[in-house]
Amino acid sequence: MRTLFGANMAMLALAACVTINVYFPAAEAKAAAKEFVEKVIDEAQPATPAEEKPADNGNGGMAFRFDPLSLIGIGEAKAQGAPDITIKTPAIQAIQARMEARFNSTLRAGFDSGALGFTADGLVTVRDASKLALKDRVAMNTAVADDNRDRKAVYREVAVANGHAEWEGQIRNVFAKQWVDSARSGWWYQSGGSWKQK
Repeated sequence: MRTLFGANMAMLALAACVTINVYFPAAEAKAAAKEFVEKVIDEAQPATPAEEKPADNGNGGMAFRFDPLSLIGIGEAKAQGAPDITIKTPAIQAIQARMEARFNSTLRAGFDSGALGFTADGLVTVRDASKLALKDRVAMNTAVADDNRDRKAVYREVAVANGHAEWEGQIRNVFAKQWVDSARSGWWYQSGGSWKQK
């Protein structure tokens, strides 16, 4: 009897030890980065269709599903952080609003003139200060520093908001590529250690 009990407990313990591989959802991150970046640089946003309501199943809209593992105290195994990358937290939206205002008031002129460029690590830098009027250089340097602080914060916030602080580097890489992909013709970006013009 003890052997049977011990075997059952071992099986129960084994069933409870579920390894969940949490992968980085690259396609979803790219879509989120595109939405964020295009709003900042003022690209036209496509209209989003209205969300559909789930069909009423006769239970007042509530769906029921039996999970036999819940009877023995083992809940449904779910990966921490769904494959959807959220950028709709108050902190992220506040950063996005600051970046959009800064881009439209100061940084756009720097990109249009060729003074600024996107770095390979998802930041902005003064690429050619001679393209700026002497009187505008301090303001542009301040705007670049403020924007880089917000960029670092948004990469961290997106990772944390999605329950995976360890994704920060991957989020930064996805955003770095998206800044270049969304850049307008004539803007500069770093690639392979050298500057290129789009």
